[in-house]
Amino acid sequence: MSALSVVTADTPFIDSGNTAWTIAAAALVLFMTPGLAFFYGGMVRTKSVLNMMMMSFITMGTVGTIWILWGYSESFGPDVGGGLIGNPFTHFGLTGVYNAIYGYVPANAATGAAAVGGIPGAAFVAFQVVFAIIAVALVSGAIADRAKFTTWTVFTVVWATLVYFPAAHWVFAFNGFAAETGGWIANQADGLFLGGAGAYDFAGGTAIHINAGVAGLALAILLRNRVGWPREPMRPHNLTLVMLGAGILWFGWFGFNAGSALSAGTLAAGVWVNTLGATCTAMLGWLLVEKLRDGHFTSLGAASGVVAGLVAITPACATVSPWGALVVGLLAGAGCALAVGLKYRFGFDDSLDVVGVHLVGGLIGTLLIGFLADATNSPTGAAGLTMNDGLFLGGGLGQLGSQAIGAFAVLIYSFVVTFAIGWVLHKTMGFTVAEEDEVSGIDLVEHAETAYDFGSFGGGSRHTSSGVVAARTQSEPTEAPSKEGASA
Repeated sequence: MSALSVVTADTPFIDSGNTAWTIAAAALVLFMTPGLAFFYGGMVRTKSVLNMMMMSFITMGTVGTIWILWGYSESFGPDVGGGLIGNPFTHFGLTGVYNAIYGYVPANAATGAAAVGGIPGAAFVAFQVVFAIIAVALVSGAIADRAKFTTWTVFTVVWATLVYFPAAHWVFAFNGFAAETGGWIANQADGLFLGGAGAYDFAGGTAIHINAGVAGLALAILLRNRVGWPREPMRPHNLTLVMLGAGILWFGWFGFNAGSALSAGTLAAGVWVNTLGATCTAMLGWLLVEKLRDGHFTSLGAASGVVAGLVAITPACATVSPWGALVVGLLAGAGCALAVGLKYRFGFDDSLDVVGVHLVGGLIGTLLIGFLADATNSPTGAAGLTMNDGLFLGGGLGQLGSQAIGAFAVLIYSFVVTFAIGWVLHKTMGFTVAEEDEVSGIDLVEHAETAYDFGSFGGGSRHTSSGVVAARTQSEPTEAPSKEGASA
């Protein structure tokens, strides 16, 4: 019998149910990155579909590799900088992780509580790497249609190392779980502001969505605008792909949020319901704004509303009640629908509204915790865990202040460092393709491929006198140079 099978107060053991759920949730979140590729790919023009999808896919290769080498250790290794960064060498190449068990709680003789099993270190690694992958992929939507693929690939490695991994350490590295000491936001139990608790961020509203959203803003400001923007319309070329991608994201997001419980129980189940409710009302909120503003309900609006709701409920899913989740979703859907127009007012070409959806949605969800946190009627309260009430439930300003400090700390750090990374890469490698290459088609220039080959459609065939079969085909449609900025 293995020593790990002996369940005593001083012998850690693995809970198979929690392990199974964590691994399954990791698979769901990994599926979100191809879903994001569909979502983003449908929103761009025909001539840049593959490039846009590849910008998401490449993050699985680059970020997955460096996560194993140093990313996990930098995020969840022992703190070496006052809660700012983990030691990248402690678990380099995942040294020592496969033998670890995280989350084990020994029996309590005083209360009679039984020991609680943990999950294998490898399961925790698997769950966290898929967050890192999609966080980096999200940034790409802000610079769609004009970025060099080689430079973007280098950017994914540098940005993950200098921005995402430190932010993940700040927000997700709790003392005593994977490391003895963790990040400054996660472990401010006594509060960051006026006696509130530390900033709540259950599944990544700050480290992922605010982080990626403001990074997209930095790059959109740094890089030139697309040719023809904003004079010419650049409509999505395939709304079917957009809705398919949104559906995959919604499906995978249940792993994203409920999986963050790292256990299969009351907390995960409550988070699942809150995630559903907020997404539903967010879609309705976005469509309502569209109808009142433009006179139409659009499929793009429905898909975008779904994503806005998922973004906003991510930090709040464990700390608000079911009715609170509905409010978070409704405000996020309406707020993000209005926010996507800010790029025209301020003149930055955020191609696929990463700023309007992820930055604004992440801020809405993170800050609303300070108003709507419910210590009793929330998944966290139902699971018997301690938390503070928000302002609207009598909790005062403390929690709202803590939420604001956590959110804007990540926002400022990410913007400054991302701009610096982008500026260096732009000056050394060049970050944008030539304008004529953008006009002719970035897919052909960067990948020597096209998403849609129409050459085999529309023609018959006949035998020539020499017996060779000749096919009459339609030539692939191309976009006239005079329309280079218009939707394909």
